[in-house]
Amino acid sequence: MKTQSKIYKMVLSAMFLALAMVLPFLTGQIPQIGKALSPMHIPVFLAGFFVGPVYAAILGFVAPLLRAVMFGMPALFPNATAMAFELCAYGLFSGLIYKALPTKKIYIYVTLISSMLLGRLVWGAVMFFLMGIGKAEFGIEKFLAGGFINAVPGIILHIALVPIIVMALRSYTIKNQ
Repeated sequence: MKTQSKIYKMVLSAMFLALAMVLPFLTGQIPQIGKALSPMHIPVFLAGFFVGPVYAAILGFVAPLLRAVMFGMPALFPNATAMAFELCAYGLFSGLIYKALPTKKIYIYVTLISSMLLGRLVWGAVMFFLMGIGKAEFGIEKFLAGGFINAVPGIILHIALVPIIVMALRSYTIKNQ
């Protein structure tokens, strides 16, 4: 049973990784929209809910780096590098928080919003470090703009879409067990 669980998590992780590679193509024709909606984040959040913190963190770290190498977007430095840590945090925290809280629907939102805040803090810290290496300025204004103000469409999309998908898939798997 343990092996089946690991295989199940690996297969789901591979599916989420494939989604992380493909979803940005839906908005790729207009980079500003793609950046605002953050489609690569959705599979990582879902992975946190369905495969747990370890697999989701690994997926989150690998996805932007792999996409940068395969397709050239996002740019490897600093964007994909900072995103790797951000998405790793999303996967880790969404998996950990969801496991720790009761399984009521409201806690899906609590988990998602908490993970989003923690992941954006990680992104800000990594960007601050990377910009310091490159001798570029990254202050509170750029952090708020990049992490929150410019990300409002993506935040709204994630809060609207991810819990619905989680609830639908959870109810489907409970009915079919």
